[in-house]
Amino acid sequence: MDNLPYAFPARSNQPFPHHNYEHLKEEHEIGVVPPGATVSSTVISMYQPPPRDHIIWSIFSTLYVNFCCLGFMALVFSVKARDRKVVGDHSGASSYGSTAKCLNIMALVLSLLLLILIIVLVATGVIAVTHAMQPGD
Repeated sequence: MDNLPYAFPARSNQPFPHHNYEHLKEEHEIGVVPPGATVSSTVISMYQPPPRDHIIWSIFSTLYVNFCCLGFMALVFSVKARDRKVVGDHSGASSYGSTAKCLNIMALVLSLLLLILIIVLVATGVIAVTHAMQPGD
């Protein structure tokens, strides 16, 4: 076969010509070292940032949006994550930190939903009271 690029036929109704492709055989063996060769290995140490413990967010969640004690639970898991980070257990710190993050998110979302519900109920109550107090009904 030639190594030239294939030229497409210009606007013909004939199908593309079929080529007889050869199956290439590669003779590469992986893992076989010839005798007398030296094998060297390279170790690449990659920097991993320390896991986050979300302690500040948990403190604010405990003080301001402590819906069903979710903020307090987030604070507990944040302290556990910080303890694990100090000891050097990065996988444990990451696990506790992600749990604290989820608890903080749930506390924030549920507190916002409760606040929106209270605003809607107060607004509809005010509207109902003003309609009830109007003379002429």
